[in-house]
Amino acid sequence: MVALGVVINDRLTATDHVSSLLESCSRLLYALRVLRDHGLPSSSMHDVFRSIVLAKLLYCAPVWAGLCSAADRERLDAFLRRCKRLRFCDDTLPTITDLLADTDDKLFKSILANSEHILHTYIPERARPSHHHYLRPRKHSKELIPKTRMLNDKDFIVRMLYKDMY
Repeated sequence: MVALGVVINDRLTATDHVSSLLESCSRLLYALRVLRDHGLPSSSMHDVFRSIVLAKLLYCAPVWAGLCSAADRERLDAFLRRCKRLRFCDDTLPTITDLLADTDDKLFKSILANSEHILHTYIPERARPSHHHYLRPRKHSKELIPKTRMLNDKDFIVRMLYKDMY
């Protein structure tokens, strides 16, 4: 029913998605190995890695990254360490946690900057405060959405609104 991974009880879990993603990216490493064996320079290899493998890993990451467990992130980090060891990418490539956080931040900034963005309507404007307390400034001027369920913490918009609040 779903092409991204294994379906159990008609639900695709983040672990299933990560497994499917790692399997797909491992197939791409074979193509990179063939390119290297045919004499592709390492700087070009790094560019191809970023444009194909890293792009595949980070595609729609803000949607599924909040649902990943620590074990899922460790599996993704292990894959990136393997890519570094095989010299498919730079040794300076950050961890998957840093890459996912960077992706989240870029998307959130683009949502805040563009009032025509499709997700902009889901982030309520902050009401004018009726008090004059001198509180620490937020990174955004949006209203906080109340957390009502555990799944809410894993939602992209709620995650980003509450990021660096304390």
